[in-house]
Amino acid sequence: MASVYTARASLDTVVINAGEPILARNAHLENVPGFPAGINPRRFLDLLRSQATRNGVDRRAGRVTGLDMDDEGRFIATVEREADRRGGRVSDDGDTGTEPYRIAGERVIAASWSDADYLDALGVEIRDAGSKRYVDDDGLGRTNVEGLYVAGRLAERYHQTVIAAGHGAAVATTLIHDSAVPFYHDWVVPEGYFTDRGRDVPPGCEEITETERRARERESMAAMREYFAEPHPERQRTHPSLVDDPLGRVPKREREE
Repeated sequence: MASVYTARASLDTVVINAGEPILARNAHLENVPGFPAGINPRRFLDLLRSQATRNGVDRRAGRVTGLDMDDEGRFIATVEREADRRGGRVSDDGDTGTEPYRIAGERVIAASWSDADYLDALGVEIRDAGSKRYVDDDGLGRTNVEGLYVAGRLAERYHQTVIAAGHGAAVATTLIHDSAVPFYHDWVVPEGYFTDRGRDVPPGCEEITETERRARERESMAAMREYFAEPHPERQRTHPSLVDDPLGRVPKREREE
């Protein structure tokens, strides 16, 4: 959700994702808005990935193993890749390479699980809690390192799906306001909502005609029908420590490892 907000605010956005979200272990997701009977969590993840891609996010497979800065003040992430079909690990551009690479960015939102080892080179303020390490923030996602933001479990927020999604959106909005991009908020309104009152459309907002609204609604309905036409094909996941799971809920590759 952080990436959806930054991309919709016209910031070039890259997501590096190792593809093993804890949400995939959920048997049936029943406590997020908009799904009164719940939803298959793997289907929900598909919807989130599609939403990001449709809004222009560059989704890439891999795991960030280190983050530092270059002489120009840019963040440099070291990314280890793994060619694997699961969880969006294969990039949207079809990249299936496996060699590590480095990528630069002006701002970073760290939204991983509570393991902050890859941030150590930056001198970020961290609270050690046994096996977990949490990054301190100012309440809005800013860390003590300018340009570095933290969201979700890594920021010691409750690890519930809707809370993580909302916090990602909130931290992204903080980043947007800190950037040079004019932004009020992300809101699509009917034609004339602002202009008929003699007001300019605020940055980040959009007025659309009734014809356009109906077209978007039809597109939305068609997409949802497609997503929910059949049960999700991916098997149920379970905790990876159950390597001898008799129901096969841990992929063979992980059992062998």
